[in-house]
Order: sequence, then structure tokens, then C-alpha cells
Amino acid sequence: MASATDSLSHRGPDDRGVFVDDLHGVGLGHRRLSIIDLSEAGHQPMEIEDRRYVVVYNGEIYNFQKIKSELTGFGHRFTSRSDTEVILRAYQHWGTRCLKKFIGMFVFAIWDRSNRFLFLARDRLGIKPLYYYCKNQTFLFGSELKALMAFSGFERQVDPDAFQLYLHYQYVPAPKTIFMNTCKLEPGSFLIFNGKEIKKSRWWEIDQRESRHPDSELKSESANIDRLDDLLTQSVSDRMISDVPLGALLSGGVDSSIIVALMQKVSHTPIKTFTIGFNEEGYNEAHLAKKIANHLGTDHTELYVSSQDAMQVIPKLPEIYDEPFADSSSIPTFLISQLTRSQVTVALSGDGGDEQFAGYFRYWASATLASWLKWCPVSIRKGIEKQIGTISITKLTKLYNAIRENLPQRLQIENFPDKWQKFVKLIGKTELSELYRLSICIWTNDDIKRVTGHTVPFGTFEQFFNTSQEMDPINRLTAVDQLTYLPDAMLTKVDRASMAAGLEVRVPLLDHRVVEFTSKLPVSHKLRNGKGKYIAKKLLCNYVPRELVERPKMGFGVPIAQWLKKDLKNLLNDYLSPAHLKREARLDYKIVSKMVHEHMSGKTNHQHRLWALLMWEMWRERWMD
Repeated sequence: MASATDSLSHRGPDDRGVFVDDLHGVGLGHRRLSIIDLSEAGHQPMEIEDRRYVVVYNGEIYNFQKIKSELTGFGHRFTSRSDTEVILRAYQHWGTRCLKKFIGMFVFAIWDRSNRFLFLARDRLGIKPLYYYCKNQTFLFGSELKALMAFSGFERQVDPDAFQLYLHYQYVPAPKTIFMNTCKLEPGSFLIFNGKEIKKSRWWEIDQRESRHPDSELKSESANIDRLDDLLTQSVSDRMISDVPLGALLSGGVDSSIIVALMQKVSHTPIKTFTIGFNEEGYNEAHLAKKIANHLGTDHTELYVSSQDAMQVIPKLPEIYDEPFADSSSIPTFLISQLTRSQVTVALSGDGGDEQFAGYFRYWASATLASWLKWCPVSIRKGIEKQIGTISITKLTKLYNAIRENLPQRLQIENFPDKWQKFVKLIGKTELSELYRLSICIWTNDDIKRVTGHTVPFGTFEQFFNTSQEMDPINRLTAVDQLTYLPDAMLTKVDRASMAAGLEVRVPLLDHRVVEFTSKLPVSHKLRNGKGKYIAKKLLCNYVPRELVERPKMGFGVPIAQWLKKDLKNLLNDYLSPAHLKREARLDYKIVSKMVHEHMSGKTNHQHRLWALLMWEMWRERWMD
């Protein structure tokens, strides 16, 4: 128990605690990052009613004071100022229905001794993580897989299906994990384990019927902007409650700029904002963030990092992401978290905006292609696919870069070579789900079968598309991302990187009141003339000049393609060498070697595929060898 708890010391450097009920074979461990009530009264595991209820908890309940007042009216008495005790008393009073009362990000486990079961719950959007292992009546749980792996009884057996899913998506989608008999608790869900079996329930989800038929009362653009402003102002205000220093991550994009603008709106002093920049062209937004900060009057800190700074993070990634994870933007996410933690303990971020306001170019591209290709004869599609497949990607990229500035904003995209390669594959598809799959996945099912000998299993992605045919295409795409990509990739990236630096990140855009509101908005208020975030940009223009808002979207990434050819060349050749791959015999080393050669020669840009394989091999060496 102690080693498992200490494996999460980065998530809670301020305090540690263990509870053991020998009679019932139950143990709870906790590491604390002190945010609210820094005194000993906030210590966990926390017990009430003579150990009848014991809780371990990670996260923040932003409306805990209101719930506390309500419970006090029912006769409950409190001994601390912490939200942890509010969770316990709320469960004591309302049972599992207490979850509906909470506004915040959280996972927690309550040992209910009188009923002899464990009650585990996860917040609505999956901002905080929860893993569990169950085999032969052994039940383990934790915020990260490394806590489970610390137990001698945990079996580190790779799930073959999860490996195929990892290659397909660059992460392992819930409820699966990379290991057999091990799961992620899905967002908005809870489970009860009584010592013999698990009973799992969904306690919150977005009503997709409202996405099919947006509320007629929400057609007024100005009224919706005002309502969004009110909701986000409340959400930001709620998340600025802290007993420790607080700031914000500012990328210069629409979402983070809205959050910082609203923080400054409700604050009496300049907000601390943090940005990192890269010197490589096409990957730097620091100068834009600085303009936003100057206009809003924040206390701004920026740090330009070199490729060597980023390289030093790469060996740490398998430790930070103890499940295979191949989003290279985890590198700048960790660096900005380190920078921010040097001055504050809590930071607000703009995560979640793209999935609500149709901010990704792929939404418009997939929906438009689906509409066009549906009416395009097969013979014409095949002819187009054959012709564009013969075009030199190097020459095409040079041509595109020469005319890029003269194109409509929605067509001014970054990483053109990779986007073009995906477009070539899209021509042969007509179904929205398959078009979208190709836009987000780095390997097709056929590719994975060739390199591993196995196909990708059916999962949440397919389940959603099979039950959402009546929805508008854009709403279908944003909804599937909110169910899959957002919690399993984006929020996972931010949580692990920030917690590795001892920083708590709060996400006002993912307040469930905001999400429920945006799900009812007309599509035209999200995506208009091929450009996403329409209403969000309108709102931001109330706080900053339009010229700082209307510009091409740029991802928060690093130049992995160049690094693999230069700084990471030796690392890549080592981990993806035939000799190394033959030892595990999970990948076709001939296909991988061909990929490496094509990338190094400049024939094809395999950056995402090679990065995924590199992260897999580094993870396997750290956790399996």
C-alpha cells in the first residue's frame, strides 16, 4: 500500500496517508496537493461516523460551500473547511445521488463499511482519471496505472486489442487500458464493488436529442453570446477559489484568451499568465499570447525553449504517461506546466473549446467531403484518388506554402504534408464515420493488420456513430470527440503533464453547465463559412481587438518530423531497429524499417506513426522489461 501511494507523490507532494480495515480487507491510500484548507483538518483518507465512511479523493468541488450550507441545515456538523468532508457528508445524506449536487472535477472512492462496498465515481467530463483492476476478487484502483503496478498481485499482461487501438488512435480509449483485467472508469460514471462483483452505472451524459434538435429559443446570436459570457464568467469565478497562488495558461488561441479575459474581468489584480515559445517557424504562438496579455494587462511570463530543452523531456514521457500515449504535444504541455508551477500551484486553461465550438478543421473537412462524395460517382472518385496519389508531396508542399497567405483562412492549415496524405486516403470513402476516422487516426485498419497481423476491435467510436444517424454531421463529430478524444487524449495529456510538475489545472470551458448550453446551440453559431468557434470568437471580440482573434488556428505542437531526422535519429534507429523489434515480435520489423527509411529520405512524412512506435517501445522498456 505504501509503495502504491508513494508512486503518486508527484500528484500530491504535500501530505500522505493510509487507511486500513483489516477486518474487511480494505485499504485506502492518498497523496495530497493542498489547495483548499491547508491545515491538518484536510488530511486524507478522511473518516466520519466512527469509520463508517472513509474517502480518498482527487480534484475540486467548486460549489462545496453551498452544499455545506445545505447539509448544515439538515443537521450535519463539519470539522474542516475542506471540500473532502463535504463529499463524505453529501454521500452520507444522499447516497449515490450526491453526485448530481457536485460542480467540479473529481474522482473519489468511499469505503461504506455498513453496506460493505466501495463506491467509486468520476466527474461528468472525465477531467480527472480513475483506473481499476479486478481479478479473482482482487480489486485495485488508482489515479494512474503506476499505482496499480506497485502491487505484487497486479498482472502486467498487455491486452492485444488495446495495442491495436493505441496504434489506431495514439491512445487507448476507455474503458480499455493497455493491460488485461484493467479498465478506466468512464466519464460521468460510478461503480460499486461489493467484494464479489462490479456494478457500473452512468450518472450523467449530454442529452444528444437536444443536439439533434437545437432549442428554438437559442437562435438569437446576441442573446447566446450574452448567455455564454454569463456562464463562463461564473465558471471562471468558481475556479478561482484557492488558498494557494493561482494563474492561467495562455497560448494565444481563442479558448485560453477567453478564459484569461474573464479571469481579469473578475479579478482586482493582474492575473499571472504563462506562455512558452519555440523558435521553429510554424510552431510558435508566444508573440500572439504576449499581445493578448499586454492588451488585458496580465502579469505575463514567457519562456522560449530550445529543441534541447524539449529533448530532455522525452526520456521522462514513459514515466509521466504510464500507459502508451503518442501525442507529441505532451512535451510543450509538460514544459508550460513546469514554468507555471515555478510561480503558482493552480492554473486555469482553455481546454475543451474545440470540441464544443467545432474548432478543429477536420470537422468542416469531414462533413463537407461526406456531403460531396455522397453524390460523386465511384468511377470519378477512383480516378481522382489515382491521380492525386501520384503528385509529389514535396513539390505540392512548396506550391502550397507559396500561395498559403492568399487562401481563405479556413484553408491556411499547418502541417500541410500530413494533412494532404490523409486527404488522399479520404477520397475513397463516403461514410462520415470513416471519413472522420481517417482524419484522426494515423493508421488505417488495413495498415495495422499489415504491421501487427491483427485488426482494430469495435469500440466506443463505432458505437456512437451507429446510434447517432439523425444528428447534424457537425454535432455528430463534436459529440464523438467529447466522448472519446477529449477525455482519453486531451484531458489525459494535460492531467499527467501538469500533475508531473505538481500543478493543478482547472478547465472552466468544461463546466457541465457550459457544455449543456453549447450542446443546444445551432450549428451556425459554432461553424460558419467553414470557420469554427464562431460564437466563441464573437465573445472574445468583446474583450480584445478583432485582429488578435481572426487568424489561422495553430496546434500546440513541436516539430517532431524534423527532430526524428536529426536530434532523435539515433534514438529512433535504436528503438525501432530490427534487432530491438524482433525481441518482442509484436510488429513487422520489415514494414517499420521501410517507414523509417522513407521518413529519413523525405519520401513520406511518417512522423506520427514513428512517434507512436517510439513511444510504445520506450514505454515497454520502462514498464514491461
